[in-house]
Amino acid sequence: MKSDKIIEEILIEIEKHDGGMSRRHAMKLLAASPIAASVIASATIATEAEASSSSATGKIVIVGGGLAGVATAAKLTHRLANPDITLIEPNPHSVSYQPGQTLIAAGVWDKSDITYETANFIPKGVKWIKDTVVSFDPKNNKVTTADGTEIGYDYLVVATGLTLNFAAIKGLEGEITSMGANDVVRKKVGKDGVYSVYFADGAVDTRKGIDELIAKAKAHKGPEKLQALFTDPDTAIKCGGAPKKVMYITHDLLKKAGVRDKVELTFCPSGDKMFGVPEYNAAIFEQFKVRDFKWEFKTNLVAIDTEKKMATFEKKWLEKGEYDEDLKEYTMVSMSKLVEKKYDFIHITPPQKAPDLVGKSPIGSSKGWVPVVKETLQHVTYKNVFALGDVAAVPMGKTGGSARKQYNVVAENLIAVMEKQEKLPAAYDGYTVCPLITSIGTVAMLEFNWTAKPAPSFPLDPTQERWIWWLVKVYALKPMTIYGMLSGRA
Repeated sequence: MKSDKIIEEILIEIEKHDGGMSRRHAMKLLAASPIAASVIASATIATEAEASSSSATGKIVIVGGGLAGVATAAKLTHRLANPDITLIEPNPHSVSYQPGQTLIAAGVWDKSDITYETANFIPKGVKWIKDTVVSFDPKNNKVTTADGTEIGYDYLVVATGLTLNFAAIKGLEGEITSMGANDVVRKKVGKDGVYSVYFADGAVDTRKGIDELIAKAKAHKGPEKLQALFTDPDTAIKCGGAPKKVMYITHDLLKKAGVRDKVELTFCPSGDKMFGVPEYNAAIFEQFKVRDFKWEFKTNLVAIDTEKKMATFEKKWLEKGEYDEDLKEYTMVSMSKLVEKKYDFIHITPPQKAPDLVGKSPIGSSKGWVPVVKETLQHVTYKNVFALGDVAAVPMGKTGGSARKQYNVVAENLIAVMEKQEKLPAAYDGYTVCPLITSIGTVAMLEFNWTAKPAPSFPLDPTQERWIWWLVKVYALKPMTIYGMLSGRA
């Protein structure tokens, strides 16, 4: 992918979403911004690297045709002199830009802005099987698809993503993915005050729901404020900042409509922090205080009555127990109770897990995710199996930014295994990025890794909300991902 192509795609995004900005002005921004320059450079062909292709051979099967799977296929295609790659993915629209779903809720993008045809991004020479894997047999190096076909492999890459388990919340139904069938979930989610941006249609519904909340606030005359709740479950989730992003967006739209004072916004996370990185946790606390947000830690949504508009949370805390004479301290006893909260608007972040076909298979684990060595992304048991993206059992790392780092590690280490190298050369350091939308026009670019310390790519304070990060989020990251990462270049 040439850099001028990336520039052109960024300009197209600017023209599409900001009619008031001229191409000349956009070019000035691109020229002046080291961030945009880095985005462009990261998606530029590295001619020298391409020249060093490997002569290793073997049949590679990749299960999952989303960003992680397609990017890995593309990288391997570039790096192997004679690639033999099969990609198994049933969904013709599996390639979607999920980070854009919060922008849909903000009214900045439409659903069409995040949807792509899988066929347009399958690398040349890769065999695409449009079916679903229903079983894994790693001892015999084969998978079986829904139509009963057995497909053998020498090397396996698992990039299935995760499932949104709305059914884990009493009162809701369905397990779905971000793209695809969602009728069961939408029986109750996407209407009557209940919303979720975690799937594409749900993001469209969420924007409508925010508009309905604004209209309700304008008509509201009572002394009590309307209640808007934002949940965060007790499972690992992709894009951990999304629950807060929707809250910030709702606040900003209410404020612009002149009705912010009529709605109380409450964040209800199952954990006891705003963010795992102390510096970012402190910054978000301050942002919450300035915006008059409320929060209740250790509060996990377990049930919802959509007719009564009542959400039930499990509230957990610790209490002093008996005094231990040997340790000279009190034992701490875990306590819990159910708490009901009335809502006018609720944004649900559903519990999330690996697809059962993976999690309950021989390559899965007791916790469902695919167990891998977190640095090499190689399976802990089957050395010819790798996993990346949302399905991999690594700390943090369930973002598009994580997958962008992971697929290079998987490709290089897989080739090392094919070449019978004793040591795997590439290591994933846990890099994750959360472009935290704090208003429609500002973003805090929260980058970090397993050190749980800020790891900014640029010499700017990452805790600060900046308009330049908004430009990168809205205009530059998608072209970099779609035309860089999916081509195996970024």
